[in-house]
Amino acid sequence: MKKGIIFDVDGVLVDSMPYHASAWVHAFATVGIEVKESEIYEIEGSNHVGVIDLIFKKAGKVPDPELYGDLLLEKRSHFMEHNVSQPFDHMQECLVDLKSKYKLAVASGADRTIVTSIMGKFYPNIFDAIVSGQDVKKGKPDPEPYLKAAGMLGLDARDCIVIENAPLGVLSAKNAGMYCVAVPTYLPSEKLKDADLLLADHAGLVEYLNKLAANG
Repeated sequence: MKKGIIFDVDGVLVDSMPYHASAWVHAFATVGIEVKESEIYEIEGSNHVGVIDLIFKKAGKVPDPELYGDLLLEKRSHFMEHNVSQPFDHMQECLVDLKSKYKLAVASGADRTIVTSIMGKFYPNIFDAIVSGQDVKKGKPDPEPYLKAAGMLGLDARDCIVIENAPLGVLSAKNAGMYCVAVPTYLPSEKLKDADLLLADHAGLVEYLNKLAANG
């Protein structure tokens, strides 16, 4: 029997990726790199180091060490100024019901300031552990984010379910040895084929979580 559920944040709990993508496009433009929002969706889940490395590599460039911090601050500032994201329908009620049956955590690629602000606004006092992109050395698809979250819950990886919506996140969960449920929020479902269970949409996710709460 599973004992813990670990959620990705952006695209799973909150409809926020459009604001992340826009903020990254803005940040990279400040250093002369043109990026499409669709490129950010493809690497959703990676922490800021991973995003910067991937985009610079694609542009045939190597970032100076100080750029990691500079671009993170630029991206964070733009996101916080323009973000008007909202939680997905019925997710708040689901999590309240789940909390009495499971240990709950989040493992996000976003930086700590953004993750804690979103959790505090929409999901206060729900999660037993929060892992941000700044809390790990290696972001998704490395297993570190999900293994760290499980460790903070005091659980073995085999005892955890991961809820994801991004290809790198699914790979991170599977690399951690966890059962992964995926929902195609921003990308076609075939991009999430490595998940153990692929749901059609957030309505299906809510139904799945309600069953876990009822049977837990």
